[in-house]
Amino acid sequence: MIMAYPIFFHVSFVCVPLFIVLIGFSTIEVVNGGFSVKLMRKNSSNATHILDIVQSPIHSNRINYVIEMSFGTPPTKYYGIIDTGSDLTWTQCVPCPYCFPQQYPIFDPQNSSTYTSVYCQEDECNQLDENYKRCSGQNQCGYAYYYADNSITEGLLALDTITLDSSTGGVIPLQYMIFGCGHHNEGSFYDKTMGIVGLGRGPLSLISQIGSSFGGRKFSHCLVPYYVDFLIPSIMSFGSGSEVVGDGVVSTPLIKKESQPFYYVTLQGISVGDTYLSFDSSSKGNIIIDSGTTFTILPRKFHKQLVDEVKKQVPMEPIMDDPQIGNRLCYRRQTNFEEPIITAHFEGADIHLTPIQTFYQAKDGVFCLGFKSTVNDVGFYGNHAQSDYLIGFDLERDVVSFKAADCTKYLSLI
Repeated sequence: MIMAYPIFFHVSFVCVPLFIVLIGFSTIEVVNGGFSVKLMRKNSSNATHILDIVQSPIHSNRINYVIEMSFGTPPTKYYGIIDTGSDLTWTQCVPCPYCFPQQYPIFDPQNSSTYTSVYCQEDECNQLDENYKRCSGQNQCGYAYYYADNSITEGLLALDTITLDSSTGGVIPLQYMIFGCGHHNEGSFYDKTMGIVGLGRGPLSLISQIGSSFGGRKFSHCLVPYYVDFLIPSIMSFGSGSEVVGDGVVSTPLIKKESQPFYYVTLQGISVGDTYLSFDSSSKGNIIIDSGTTFTILPRKFHKQLVDEVKKQVPMEPIMDDPQIGNRLCYRRQTNFEEPIITAHFEGADIHLTPIQTFYQAKDGVFCLGFKSTVNDVGFYGNHAQSDYLIGFDLERDVVSFKAADCTKYLSLI
C-alpha cells in the first residue's frame, strides 16, 4: 500500500504545487518541564530557540508507522501515519459521516478551546491550489486530497494546538498549527490510525512549520521492524539534537526538484551478495525516500534483474503453486535465513540490508521479497527497508544520513 503522496504528486510528475503561508514563532514559555511555542499567523522573526529536543514516540503499525502526539486544548491523543512523501497533516474530525474505524475518540473541534477556522479569503486558504480548495456555505476553507492507493481525505483547513513530547519528559504545545480537519476519510487504515502527519519538504508540512524555531528544518527517525509490537516505541526527533552523527554514519545528497515536496536521492545500484546490479543513475534524484510507502518500488526492468539475482542466491525453491502469492518472489521456511545481504548503493552511502529489511511475512511460514515494480522511471525507497536504521533528514544542508541501529533501543536520541 502506498500512502505517500496525493495523486496530484504522482510519479508521472504531473505536479501541482501546494503553497501555504509559513507561520513564525513569537514567544516561548516553560510548561510542565517543556516549553510552549506561541505562534503568530504571519511571518515573524527567524530567531532560533533551542531549549529542548522536540521528540515523540513512533510505533510500528504493520504496514506503516505512526507518531504519537495530541491535538487541541485540552489535548486529545492522536496517532498519525508519518509520511515524508506528503505535506498535509490531518485528523478525522466530528462530524464524520464517512470515516474509517478508529480505536480512539474522533477529534471534536467544539471541545477544543484553541481550534480556529480558516476562511476562504485568508492567506492559508488562498495558497491551496484551486483544484483542491473547497469553500463551504459558511465560507470556510475546505480541502480534498486523493492518495495513490485510493485513500482520500476531505474536510476543512484549520488551526489548533499540536502537542509533542520533549527529551526532558515534558510536553511541547505548538499553537496555531495548520492542519486538515477531515470529515470524509476513506482507505486502508488500521484502527490505531487517525490520520496522516505530512513530513515532506513543502511549506505546509509539520517540519516546515516548526523547523525554524528549533534549530532548523531537520528531523530523524528510527523505525522498528514490522514484527515489533505496537506497544514498543522508538523516537522521532525534530530540530537541533535530531542530527545523525557518530561512527558508521553515511550520507547522501538530497536532490531538489522544483515544486515537488519529495526527498529525492540518487541510487547508483543494488548488490545482491557480491553481485552488483547497475541502476540508471544518469539522472540525479532517481528514487524517493518515503516513510509512507511500505515496500521499495523499482522500475520494472531493474526490478526483474533484482528478483532473478535473489533467486540465484537463495538456496531454496520459490513458491510457485499458491494463487494468493501470484508473481511475488516468496519462500516457505521454518527458521530465519541470514543471506543474501542486499546493499543499496546511494551516492556516497552504501546501505546494507539483511533479510529482516528485505523480506516480509506474507502469511504463516511464507516470506516474500519486499520489492515491487513500477512502470515509472523513478522509484521509492519504502519504510520496510528503512527499519533498524537511524535516518536523519537535514533540509538545511540538503543531505539524508543513515546509521545502522537496533531501533527497539532508541527510546531517546540524545
